[in-house]
Amino acid sequence: MTPPFRADQVGSLLRPPELKAAHERFLAGKLDAETLREVQDRAIRAAIRFQESLGLQAITDGEFRRTSFAGDFIAKLEGAGSSGSLAIKTESGKFAPREYHVEGKLRHARPIEVEGFKFVKANTTRTPKQTIPSPTMLLRGGRAAVSREAYPELEPFHADVAAVYREELRQLGEAGCRYIQLDDTNYAYLCDESLRAVFGEWGYDPAEMPQRFANLINAVLAGRPAGMVAGIHLCRGNSAGKWAAQGAYEPVADALLNQLQVDAYFLEYDDARSGGFEPLRFYPRNSGKRVVLGLISTKKSELEGKDDVKRRIEEASRYVPLDNLCLSPQCGFASTFRGNPITEEVQKRKLELVVKVATEVWGTAA
Repeated sequence: MTPPFRADQVGSLLRPPELKAAHERFLAGKLDAETLREVQDRAIRAAIRFQESLGLQAITDGEFRRTSFAGDFIAKLEGAGSSGSLAIKTESGKFAPREYHVEGKLRHARPIEVEGFKFVKANTTRTPKQTIPSPTMLLRGGRAAVSREAYPELEPFHADVAAVYREELRQLGEAGCRYIQLDDTNYAYLCDESLRAVFGEWGYDPAEMPQRFANLINAVLAGRPAGMVAGIHLCRGNSAGKWAAQGAYEPVADALLNQLQVDAYFLEYDDARSGGFEPLRFYPRNSGKRVVLGLISTKKSELEGKDDVKRRIEEASRYVPLDNLCLSPQCGFASTFRGNPITEEVQKRKLELVVKVATEVWGTAA
């Protein structure tokens, strides 16, 4: 079985109360790293058993070792860090995404996700899935976010971004990883008029960014280990049930589907903020790529109707052959360790729905 699977998932899961409390204590300096890891190990073993019991084939650690889906990874790249939130206007239900900066030469000084991946691989017989933030996260802020002392010109900076990511993928490959997912918010932000304007303020031409992102990601994936399947998840923001971007995929669809050299696209389609399926007309029909429809919301407790989900899959199949479609939740359940405002029981029912619908539509969840 080759991923993505008919019933797949984006990756993060709600932290159990014991883990969430331990993480809070650790951040407050009241718990040591070794004790936190013991709690994480127990919780991840339980999460693996939970995923397997539902019939999922792609197994993650729930991102239980992270504070946020992107911040921990980027902070472990020598030379990079976080500088707060983007200065954008927020409204009800919306939040300001995190901003990153580069203050020195980028270097992959140590493995980042390798040990965590090994732990999952050792505790499941199914396919371990490794999520990592997209390299485009490091392009936020434009020239002003990159040290002129370290990088007088941006071309060497872009080359170093690709190099540090390639090294992480190489080490993951050596550990046996065959399924990775890049979590990318910037493509989705280009679909939102207000956030497109922010890219202009950073000195970018927003119209050129879809191809620029594709070039960077392609440079990362060009050297990935043989047999490693690469997917990309386009996230519209997911923090405590709030979102950051809205708008149809039209501004990015052509470059995304035809220039980006990934094997699968995890696209959020849980509500009207994502627009319709029409941008999928750019899908290259003979490519063999899969589009994973994120039709199940991880933000809301209400359970989607099975027939409604099937109807939307049928609508999408007008643009992408049914054999090239899969199903997943729209995003993870906990992009930060505090999670979305839903219960573990709702999380279970949502994932069960993904598996059930996939089995009925394609005859298998795998």
